[in-house]
Amino acid sequence: MGKVSVTLNGRAFTIGCEDGQESYLRDLARHLDNHVTDLSRQVGQIGELRLLLMASLVVVDELKTAQNRLEALESHLTRLKSEGGSAAPDETASDGLVEALNGISARLEALAADETP
Repeated sequence: MGKVSVTLNGRAFTIGCEDGQESYLRDLARHLDNHVTDLSRQVGQIGELRLLLMASLVVVDELKTAQNRLEALESHLTRLKSEGGSAAPDETASDGLVEALNGISARLEALAADETP
């Protein structure tokens, strides 16, 4: 099991993770810390717990927005496929789009699982 040191709001934390996930966890913590930093600039140091709560809500909002966009893209792709491909891109481009959407979906599901209490 790996361990990662991350910084949130100027404080260092050591977090355990699966081997090979260290870089990904650092990226997630950096993303959250960027939101905490932005919020603290806007509203000041209102307490670490409140800043983390507000930043977490911003991140969850980003996740929901991405999920909604993914659902819209999947719906659009389904419509294009059902139209018999007349308006759809060529097969290679369509396969690439499906792979990209599947990758995004898997990444969002992993993020959603990490957000679940």
